[in-house]
Amino acid sequence: MSNKILKIDCSHRLFPSRLKKIPRPPKVLYLMGNLELLKAHAPCLAIVGTRRCTDYGKKVVIDFTKTLTSAGFIIVSGLAKGIDTLAHKTCIEHKGKTIAVLGSGLDKIYPKENKKLAREIIENKGLIISEYPPSTPPNRFHFPDRNRIIAGLSLGVLVIEARKKSGALITANWAIFQNKPVFAIPGSVYNTTSEGCHSLIKKGARLVDKPEDILKFFGIKIQKKKKVKGETKEENIILDLLYNNALHIDQIIQKTKINPQEALQTLSRLELKGKIKNLGGGVFTAI
Repeated sequence: MSNKILKIDCSHRLFPSRLKKIPRPPKVLYLMGNLELLKAHAPCLAIVGTRRCTDYGKKVVIDFTKTLTSAGFIIVSGLAKGIDTLAHKTCIEHKGKTIAVLGSGLDKIYPKENKKLAREIIENKGLIISEYPPSTPPNRFHFPDRNRIIAGLSLGVLVIEARKKSGALITANWAIFQNKPVFAIPGSVYNTTSEGCHSLIKKGARLVDKPEDILKFFGIKIQKKKKVKGETKEENIILDLLYNNALHIDQIIQKTKINPQEALQTLSRLELKGKIKNLGGGVFTAI
C-alpha cells in the first residue's frame, strides 16, 4: 500500500484491465493507497446517489453497503456528499475495502470536508483514483467524465436515490453504455429524490429492494441476517423498532412509550456499543 501518488498509463501492469475496455478509456491514472484493489478479479460494485439524501436513502445505503461489503464486494463511489460519503464510511466501518474516484487532483479533495474521509480510505487499505494530475482543482465538467471510470471499474452500478437530473444517472448511463447491469432502489412516487431511480427502472434497470437481490444476480450465496440483541428490555424494544427503520428520537419515544430521559440514555448506550448509528439530526437506525 502506498501513501504516495503513483502515475500509471495504460501500458503499466497495474492499469485496470476493465478500464481498457470502456469507450474513451483514461490515458493515465493517478493512484494513492492499496494498489491490490486494481487487480482484474477484484469484485467491485459502484454505489451512487444524490448529495441530498433522505433518511430513507441513508437507511438503504447503510443496509446495502453493509451486506455487500460483508459478501466481499469492493465498494466504488465518488467521494461526493450524501450517498457516496455514506457508502464509503459504511464500508470502512464494516472492515471492507472502498475505492473513491475523484474529479480533481488527489491533493485537491472535493468536497473539502471529505479530506478526513479520503485519509481514512487510504488508512483502511482502500484506494483513491483520478485521471487528473495533482494540483488540478475540481471542475464541474470533470465529474461527468469521472463517472465513466466509476462504472468502468465496477461489475455493476447501484443507484440509491437520484433526481431527474443527477450525476448518479450519468454513472448509470455509462454502465448501460458499457453493458453493465444497473440496479435501482424504488422510493415514494411523491419524493423527487426517487424520480431518477424510477426512470431507470422504466428503462430496464433491475429493481432491487434488498441487497440479497444483487448477491443473487451475481450468484453469491446469501447469508441469513442476524438480529442484534440488547442487554436490557429498553435496548431490545428500541433495537426491534429500528431493525428495518430509520427514526427520529421523537418518533422512537412516541412509539416505544419509554420515558424520554431513559430513551436518550438507552440510545447513547446502544450507539457506544456500536449497535445503532446516528444518521444526523436526531435520526437513528440499527447497525
